Amino acid sequence: MATGLELRVPADVERVVDRLIDAGYDAYVVGGSVRDALRGVDPHDWDVTTNAKPDEIQSVFKRSLYNNRFGTVAVRSGDHEVEVTTYRVETEYTDHRRPDAVAFGASLEEDLARRDFTMNAMAFRPARGGKPAELIDPFGGRSDLDARLLRAVGDPDERFREDALRMLRAVRFAALLDLRIDPPTAAAIRRNAALTETLSGERIQQEMVKMLGAERPSAALRMLSELGILAVICPELEECRQTPQDKAAAQDVFEHSLATVDATPRGDLVLRLAGLFHDIGKPDTFADGHFHQHEFVGEQKARRILRRWKLDRETVQEVAHLIRHHMFWYQTDWTGSAVRRFIRKVGLETIPALFALRRADNVGSGARSPRMYALDALWRRVREEIDAANAFSLRDLAIDGNDLMRELAIPQGPEVGRILNALFERVLDDPGLNERETLLALARELR
Repeated sequence: MATGLELRVPADVERVVDRLIDAGYDAYVVGGSVRDALRGVDPHDWDVTTNAKPDEIQSVFKRSLYNNRFGTVAVRSGDHEVEVTTYRVETEYTDHRRPDAVAFGASLEEDLARRDFTMNAMAFRPARGGKPAELIDPFGGRSDLDARLLRAVGDPDERFREDALRMLRAVRFAALLDLRIDPPTAAAIRRNAALTETLSGERIQQEMVKMLGAERPSAALRMLSELGILAVICPELEECRQTPQDKAAAQDVFEHSLATVDATPRGDLVLRLAGLFHDIGKPDTFADGHFHQHEFVGEQKARRILRRWKLDRETVQEVAHLIRHHMFWYQTDWTGSAVRRFIRKVGLETIPALFALRRADNVGSGARSPRMYALDALWRRVREEIDAANAFSLRDLAIDGNDLMRELAIPQGPEVGRILNALFERVLDDPGLNERETLLALARELR
C-alpha cells in the first residue's frame, strides 16, 4: 500500500467514494481508471468498488440503476456516470468466456486477485479527513506500468482459461499502450490461443475494432499472428503469410496488407477493414505469379469474415464494395464518357473512399511516382465530371418513370425501366441531352 500519492480524480467521482465511506462502507476507485490516471491520461470511464451490496448501494444513491447480475450499479454523480461494483469472487469458467457464477466477496484483495493484468488490479482511495490518499497495489501493477510491462495477475494460464478474451485484450493493451508482454504471459497465450475459438463474434469484433483504431494497427495484427491467435480468429489473413507478394515493399501478402491498413485514415473503420482485407483473395487465386480476379474472391471472403465478427450490414456492404472495385485501372486516353461510366459503376458516394483505399494500397506496395500520378490524374477528371453536375445514376435524369408513363401513355412495368436505362446510357455519352424535353423526345423514339 502506497500513501501520499495523488491522482486526478474528478470531484463527482470522489463524492461517490465519500458517500459510501460516510455510510459505513469501504470504497475505492479501481481498475482501468486507476491505470489511466497513473499514465497521466484522463479515463473515459470511472469505476468504484465497494463491500456494499447492490441494494445497499442503491439505498445510498437514489439516482442509480441496477439491472445486471454482476453487482454493478450505475450511479449518476454530477456530469459523470460512475459504475459502482460490489467486491466479487468468481467460480469456474467452463466455457472460457464467462464465470459459471458470480459471488460477492468480502475483501478488496479478493476482488483485485480475479482481474486480468497487474496494471488493471490496482485500487485508489483519494485523501479525505486528514488521511492521505492510498494506492492498493498487491500485484505490482504500478511498477509494471512504469516498466511498460503487461503481466497477468497470478497464473497466466488460469487467467486465460477463465476468459479467452483476455488474450485479445493483452494484445490490444500491449499495442495501444506500447507495452511489451511479460514472457511467461506471452507463453501462456501461445499455449491457450486455441481457446479463442470459443469467443462470440461480438466480443472479437469489439477488440478488433479497438485495435484498428490505433495509429498503426499493424503492431497489434502482427502480435496476434506471432502469438497464434490470428490463425484461430481469422485464418484467412494468417494464410496470407504463405502467399508471395509481387510488390517491392513487402515479402508476402500479409505484410503488404498490414502496410496498407497502416496507410488508411485513422478513425475510418470501413477503410481500415477494406485496407486489411483488400487482398484477402490472393491466396486462393495465386497462379504463375498472378492473382486473377482476386478482388471478387476477396469480396466474398471479407463478407464471411465480417459477418462472423458480427459487423453491421452496412459496414459489411461498404467494405465488400470497396474490395470488389479496388483494382480499377486508369489510362490517360479514357474519354469523358468512360470517366462517367467509372463513377456510375463505383457509385458517386463511394468514390472518395475508393481513392483513399487505392492510395493506401499504393503506399503498402511501395509504389513510385508513375502510379501515384495516374491516380491523381483520374481524381482530377472525376472531380471535373462531378463539378459539372453530370448524371451518374437514374435519379439524376431530368425525367423519371412517372413522366414516361404519363407522356407516353404506357403502364407501369419493365418497359419503363428499359427506356430509362437506355436514356441514361445516352446521357452518359452526352450529358447535354439531360433536359426534360430532349429526353422525352428520345423516349418516344425508343418505343
